[in-house]
Amino acid sequence: MHSLSYRPPLPLHSGVIHTVFTAYVQRWGCLYPWQPQTSHVFHGAEGVPLYGEGYRLPQARGTIIATYGITGDLRNQWYLHTLAHWAIARGFEVVLFDWRAHGRSAELSPVLTSDGLWEGQDFVAIAQQCQALGYTPPYWLVGYSLGGQLALWGAWYAQQQGAKAIGGAAVICPNLDSNRSLAHLGTTFWGRQFERAISRQLQQLARHLHRLHPQMFDLKTIAKIDTIAGFDAALVIDRLGFASVSDYYAASSPLPLLPQLTIPIWILYAADDPLFAPSLVPELLTIAESNPNLTLLMTEQGGHVGFTSDRRCQRLWGDPDYCWGIHRLLDWLEQQTETPRSI
Repeated sequence: MHSLSYRPPLPLHSGVIHTVFTAYVQRWGCLYPWQPQTSHVFHGAEGVPLYGEGYRLPQARGTIIATYGITGDLRNQWYLHTLAHWAIARGFEVVLFDWRAHGRSAELSPVLTSDGLWEGQDFVAIAQQCQALGYTPPYWLVGYSLGGQLALWGAWYAQQQGAKAIGGAAVICPNLDSNRSLAHLGTTFWGRQFERAISRQLQQLARHLHRLHPQMFDLKTIAKIDTIAGFDAALVIDRLGFASVSDYYAASSPLPLLPQLTIPIWILYAADDPLFAPSLVPELLTIAESNPNLTLLMTEQGGHVGFTSDRRCQRLWGDPDYCWGIHRLLDWLEQQTETPRSI
């Protein structure tokens, strides 16, 4: 469905400007720093250790299990911290984790990323361990950007394994087709700038992995990384058994999964997201129309993981701040948990 009632502030009507603002300005002014009650070392697929942090509540309505996008760690993800703050305020317990090769999970293991092929199973494994630890079901898999891709794979594996304690997934601006979106980035000036910035961050990530696990990563190879695909070509695809980056992206992109998902899925997506191929918008709308288990909220504006709202929009929705996308995600989760579920 299209949302006609979302309005960004006038300076953020451009998807490019909105994306830059979200990535490089708002992170310095996080209003809600994450203050976890406890930390955990979970074990993901094939026993890979994953670092997580949790917040418990009495009489919670469920638990959100969430991670972030392509780079970063739990300490610097203002959007994830804001999500956790408002989730707790609405009565959800929260578990946040560093996904493979990120943050403190990278300190625990040299295992690299797989864009969902293994991380989806990690989500399911963490949910199972949360149940054993006493976190309140149902468990909702949440992410944004590449983290949204991982959460969608988590929903797929939960469905395949019959993991009934997992209620579904809610994602914001998920990456849906890596081949098409990376090709699109190369066609625009700003797309090339975004890719260069992300590539630099990936090279920094690889250097950090070398410092942690020098026997596993070659500095000469790392020095040659200058694109997103270059990172995956240099470090990822051989370890996963793929002949090419294109084959890897085709296998890990979740767009083909969406028509087949039968557990509740919620996606927030902006038509002006400058990181993704515009051709994905009509395809996503068509898939949502044919799958009753998929709730799609499509906005004309919003940029990439932006959805900053102006004052008028905040008053219209009764939101406590400008994080419109986060509040709509939590609205949907509240609707899903109004009826008691059999676990």
